[in-house]
Amino acid sequence: MDIQIKAIHFDITAKLTEFINKKVDRLVRRFPAINTVEVTLKVVKPETSLNKQAIILAVVPQCNDIVADKTADTFEEAVDLCLDAISRQLEKVKGRENK
Repeated sequence: MDIQIKAIHFDITAKLTEFINKKVDRLVRRFPAINTVEVTLKVVKPETSLNKQAIILAVVPQCNDIVADKTADTFEEAVDLCLDAISRQLEKVKGRENK
């Protein structure tokens, strides 16, 4: 399992990296078919609230890539929202496979 984290136009802290790795590991334990997770973080319009954007791409073999794009007040909140959305999408795919 490969986790790639990209921070666009800012330096990511070790604490944020550790948070993302922990959350992604939890997702991968629930859905072991995931091969790669790409996390892209960027600040949009720095002068406003809700300016932290997280885009997460989960690569699952024999399935379309699953993407979530969320914006929130903090990167942690945006990552949580994205992972929740990806989890729901993976549940749908898993449900279709079991039929």
